[in-house]
Amino acid sequence: MSETFEKLKAILTEKQALDNTEVEKMVVEHGEMTDDEKMWLESERHSLERASGETITMDQYLEACKVLDSTDEGAEAYKEAEAIVEKYEAGN
Repeated sequence: MSETFEKLKAILTEKQALDNTEVEKMVVEHGEMTDDEKMWLESERHSLERASGETITMDQYLEACKVLDSTDEGAEAYKEAEAIVEKYEAGN
């Protein structure tokens, strides 16, 4: 197992969530993961999200898309909207 995978797995276990910025940061700091490690992490992330019971509605998704279109990428509102869009498009 790669160091990146082990660190991300620990974060996921502790926080019960893992966002893309954390993954990207770890990859830069500790190197790439194998395809199997990436698949395992994604599977666990989605399982935890589904188990949390949070469902994104179509209205929330559409509103988040509007925010993405009208806000700078670095803004906090943009990041929050992006998370909603990603979660909705992932089927949650």
